Amino acid sequence: MNILVTGATSGFGEQIARDFVATGHTVYGTGRRADRLAALQDELGERFLPVCFDVADSEATVAALTKIDLSAIDVLVNNAGLALGLEPAHRADSTDWQTMIDVNIKGLVTVTHLLLPHMVAKNSGTIINIGSTAGNHPYFGANVYGASKAFVKQFSNNLRADLLGVRVRVTNIEPGLCGGTEFSNVRFKGDDDKAAAVYEQVAYLTAQDISNAVQWVASLPWHVNINSMELMPTAQTYAGLTVARGI
Repeated sequence: MNILVTGATSGFGEQIARDFVATGHTVYGTGRRADRLAALQDELGERFLPVCFDVADSEATVAALTKIDLSAIDVLVNNAGLALGLEPAHRADSTDWQTMIDVNIKGLVTVTHLLLPHMVAKNSGTIINIGSTAGNHPYFGANVYGASKAFVKQFSNNLRADLLGVRVRVTNIEPGLCGGTEFSNVRFKGDDDKAAAVYEQVAYLTAQDISNAVQWVASLPWHVNINSMELMPTAQTYAGLTVARGI
């Protein structure tokens, strides 16, 4: 199969790309960092094809992806995404909000809009969106990040509705706390100590766990659609509602 993975230069995307290549597939890996894409190509060989652009830039996305044969793509993994900041909404940086919207929402829909007509035309394909438990369960400081992942969830659901009668599948993978990636380092803007504290003494999910889920979904026969898959480490739960007293 030919796989397009966005955000392939680190974290989930890098592991997903590695695992697809390791099982004999061809991966078009996208990302902003040309040096990391080149290093992956050197390591993984001819089955990894780098495509350098920023998904937050719609024009650059269209220009880059229209240079490849989109009709040949069998699986799209919309992985590129980020969280910025953990401040309450009234103290959040509006620029951070806009960046999350540009990457997590606009970037995802731009790539999907380019690929989807080709999948429909050949009556075959799989779209795997990387959402988050933040799209299902609110937490302090998630504000626009959580809302962007809720968009991914509902967009995935509505794609499923629109694709009735077509052999194109859509899955939303929804990870919880996952360590060993740049996620929290990016969220806390390079404060590595603060990022590390998030995962202290926690048996968290790993990028390998998320890639395993993606590989499984992609390997299923065309008549099986996994609508959504929510994953949390055993150490995490959504139980318990916080109450503020004396206000």
